[in-house]
Amino acid sequence: MTDQRSGNYTSERLFSFLNYIKVGFNTVMERAGRDRRQLVLDILTDSFDTNKSVNYVVKQDIRRRDRIRGLMEYSFNVCNAFGETWLSDDHQACALVLFKDKQKSNLTTVFWDVKLALNVIGLSRVSKVLTREARIKAFHPNTPFAYLWFVGVVPALQNRRIGSNLLSELIDRYSALQRPIYLETSVDRNLPWYKKHGFEIYETLSLSYSLYLMRRGA
Repeated sequence: MTDQRSGNYTSERLFSFLNYIKVGFNTVMERAGRDRRQLVLDILTDSFDTNKSVNYVVKQDIRRRDRIRGLMEYSFNVCNAFGETWLSDDHQACALVLFKDKQKSNLTTVFWDVKLALNVIGLSRVSKVLTREARIKAFHPNTPFAYLWFVGVVPALQNRRIGSNLLSELIDRYSALQRPIYLETSVDRNLPWYKKHGFEIYETLSLSYSLYLMRRGA
């Protein structure tokens, strides 16, 4: 019987080798460690400033912008611990990817959750946000997948294929790891872009806006 963990490890080693071969030729992304956190937060905060889904989560008040940054910091911390954080090689785009099958609860994650509730969502709104997250989670598979939580490009540099190149690299990586990619978007104009990269809408949630649940097979 083949051990699944061993198979995943082999796939990761294979991808790392193939990625090494591409260095200097085609590579358009690099891992974003904690030393790049502020850069990633800057890109995502700017990219998602008017996003319907993000603004549904964060409390709407004079501190809204800071709360969006707090959401991105929370997401970066979670993905850095239980997934992968990526930057384009020109540092103009980034992506946060979570492996939910690897996610675990500990004192640090509990602290992150409490900070998120207090400083980002607002205690009176936690139930509303948790209900939304439960509805999304109900459509996720029980098998390993890559959850593309956020992908953003510096607003002034959008529509220059920076995001497309990064997304293509992500698709190559998670295809090699045999992980389908799941994501959500509330931006109608982004639907053709995702579909061009092989994603499909598999469900739409009606909130105070339409949230499209999308996936792409491994």
